[in-house]
Amino acid sequence: MFDQLREDIACIHERDPAARSRIEILTCYPGLHAILVHRLAHGLWRRGWYWAGRFVSHLGRLLTGIEIHPGARIGRRVFIDHGFGVVIGETAEIGDDCTIYQGVTLGGTRLYKGEKRHPTLEEGVVVGAGAQILGGFTVGAHARIGSNAVVIKPVPAGATAVGNPARVILPEDHAAPTAAGEAAASSAASVSSPASGPASGSASGPAAPAAAGSQAGTGAAGSAPASAAGRAAGSPCQEETPPSQAEWAARPLQELLQRGRADSAPADGAVPQEDFAPYGVGRTDDDPLVKVLHELINHTAQQDARIQRLCSALEDLGQRIENGQHPLDAERLNRMVE
Repeated sequence: MFDQLREDIACIHERDPAARSRIEILTCYPGLHAILVHRLAHGLWRRGWYWAGRFVSHLGRLLTGIEIHPGARIGRRVFIDHGFGVVIGETAEIGDDCTIYQGVTLGGTRLYKGEKRHPTLEEGVVVGAGAQILGGFTVGAHARIGSNAVVIKPVPAGATAVGNPARVILPEDHAAPTAAGEAAASSAASVSSPASGPASGSASGPAAPAAAGSQAGTGAAGSAPASAAGRAAGSPCQEETPPSQAEWAARPLQELLQRGRADSAPADGAVPQEDFAPYGVGRTDDDPLVKVLHELINHTAQQDARIQRLCSALEDLGQRIENGQHPLDAERLNRMVE
């Protein structure tokens, strides 16, 4: 018993930077008090003394503001930080080394007795403040539940769940936007590069008949500029774009996302440390819906730049294009999404 108490105090001292001493933890942490009372109530419950277990649990609720049903199973080194408003149901199971913050509910969505109604948290799960985990499913080991998330389906091991209803971010999803941004940058660089070959060759190529036809139609030599002939020689999508459009194409929105995180990067020679993510999500975790919006804005900006280049090529060939739309301001939309 005392070994387990020492484990509980040590884990709180490790995870809470506000903890200054073991005496402070033993006397002033309601989460620890709630765990100790629950062990007594759970022991009574397992021996069939149901009323006594419920009464001890009720006393613990009055003292700590944390309601844990005596039938719930709680592992070792579980840390309930702050704890006020935490509710843990009868069939809930909490694995070792879990961290739970204030206002969390491990509840059920069914009213049938004798079945698994409440969730199971495997080892190392972090549940952010105000999160609601509802149902008899499993949250995988070392998963993170964001603050105020409403989780109603299983969460795989190592994943992050955020939002209402919760959307699951798998570990491999964190690297996907970066790879997509690099691919977009390389594609944009190839699109924005000017057409190869000397200008004289392009002027004597397929654009020469067009220039001759223009001279025959107007009776004046040199009415078609050499630049127009050079642009007509290649594909309009391979022209050199104006600075603003090239900026859209060459700077994917993923780079704009990383701009705000550059200040938090470790200095040269410093050892990077992983954030504890006390409320389930860290600074580098974006909502999946936000990621989708960034990719849509990025794709739309690139398509808009291509359409603008096509319109410019058609106007150089003498076709008037009515286009009253302003160019898409991708950077402004990105800031609005953030």
